[in-house]
Amino acid sequence: MVHASASLMVRLDPDSKSIVARAAEMRHVSVSDYVRSVVVAQARSEIQAAEQQVILLTPAEQQEFWQALQEPTALTGAQQSLAALMRGE
Repeated sequence: MVHASASLMVRLDPDSKSIVARAAEMRHVSVSDYVRSVVVAQARSEIQAAEQQVILLTPAEQQEFWQALQEPTALTGAQQSLAALMRGE
């Protein structure tokens, strides 16, 4: 069975296009083949994570998340009022 293919147009700024072209060249594939392989793999990964209700973070995002958890937060006035209300004050 032969499947028809559909086009997908993507606009990139010149720097981004250069980076994508360089990556494709390093893999010895066309830009189209490179974009298709990377985008489809990433999309599959994101769909699988969503179906499993898992949040995927890059190493940089993991670091930012960890740092955010380590910093104490200041409650807003509304949050302080809610806390007092919940304590019965």
